[in-house]
Amino acid sequence: MKVRRVFAAIFIIMFILLNVGNAGEKATIQQYLNDTACKVKATDDPAQKREILDQSLQTMSDALNKVESSGLISQDDLAGINRFKTALQEKQDELAGMNGYERVADQQLNAFSDYVVQDMQQAERYVTISVVTALLIVIILILLL
Repeated sequence: MKVRRVFAAIFIIMFILLNVGNAGEKATIQQYLNDTACKVKATDDPAQKREILDQSLQTMSDALNKVESSGLISQDDLAGINRFKTALQEKQDELAGMNGYERVADQQLNAFSDYVVQDMQQAERYVTISVVTALLIVIILILLL
């Protein structure tokens, strides 16, 4: 009976640690997107705003591509990364006015940066990735910066 309790306690502790770790990595990714929105708002030139947004979205996409090609992630994580990459590509298309999207007007770039942050926050609710994958994304983001 004691053995079962010990294993149950270990399992519960591991579950809590994994969830806390995953939340921390998602918070780091979210902070990266928030920092981008702040940079956009701090700039007056629309061309620079557009460049900051495009560069940030591209860097995130590159990080996801590197994690995807690492071979270290599960099929479930791969599916989550693909959904996240699709959402990022849609934002890039909207920013540039490609693939059927109307280009974001210069005067709307601040609002668009907020929209990207909010949309990615919502995407995190539906796109689940493991702690290892989230950590890989954060590490690669740091290396790409």
